[in-house]
Amino acid sequence: MSEEIQRRPQWLKARLPGGPNYKELVGIMRTQALHTVCEEARCPNIGDCWERRTATFLVLGNLCTRNCGYCAIAHGLPTELDLEEPERVARAVQAMGLRHAVITSVNRDDLKDGGAGIYAALIRKIHGYTPECTVEVLIPDFKGTAEALLTVLEAFPEILSHNIESVPRVFKVVRHGGDYRRSLDLLRRAKEWGYTSFTKSGIILGMGETWDELQGTMDDLRTVDCDILTLGQYLRPGPDYHPIDRYYTPEEFNALKEIGLAKGFKYVESGPLVRSSYHADEQAQAVRAIRARVGGVVGAA
Repeated sequence: MSEEIQRRPQWLKARLPGGPNYKELVGIMRTQALHTVCEEARCPNIGDCWERRTATFLVLGNLCTRNCGYCAIAHGLPTELDLEEPERVARAVQAMGLRHAVITSVNRDDLKDGGAGIYAALIRKIHGYTPECTVEVLIPDFKGTAEALLTVLEAFPEILSHNIESVPRVFKVVRHGGDYRRSLDLLRRAKEWGYTSFTKSGIILGMGETWDELQGTMDDLRTVDCDILTLGQYLRPGPDYHPIDRYYTPEEFNALKEIGLAKGFKYVESGPLVRSSYHADEQAQAVRAIRARVGGVVGAA
């Protein structure tokens, strides 16, 4: 990698965490023995998001059974399953006064259902304790198991998210254990089965894709009627991870947002520091507005 690529451009600077809301959320997370992807994946937006009182809960432990080339979360073989986690997360959501909760997890290929049962319990617990809170789940592919996906959908999350992450050519290199078509099929099934009105996916830019390939993946996501798209810059966690191919400019991200909207996505979050749950609260507000206009219930079968 060249020195130029190693040096981050000015537009990738993020605020340091440390405000009063950030400190309060840290206290709640530690008291409830909870993990967040914000911390585990070294997200650059943690200061911004936590100060806005939004956080993405990481469930099913903090050890992933896969080893993707871009991800900073530790990998290995998990040793236990915390059945009390849904209760603790739901109580934390209630204590934080969230209107929108984002739940994601490591891959748990060691579990028969991939952790789908825990996701379903979480959704129901949050809806039970905080009925006004919408729930977004950013799920793994469950190795393509239809029953696991159905388990999650039957708990009626308001937004079902699954990240495609990259274009087919790069996907094969960086997503160990994943499958591009399997990920698209998950999003397609969710819509075809009718259990959720809004699906969401994200793409990481700068891992070696071309502009045409990127638009091709956007087209693939629209083919399965994906509603919400996030686009953000890849930031290499360390020297042992997949290299950065290039940095996209803010102008390019703006152009991609317009392209995505023209392709039919209902909402596109695009920017250098955008991650899949970045400004998810604002996306949820947009979802609620759409729901109000059409007069339907997001998540109803």
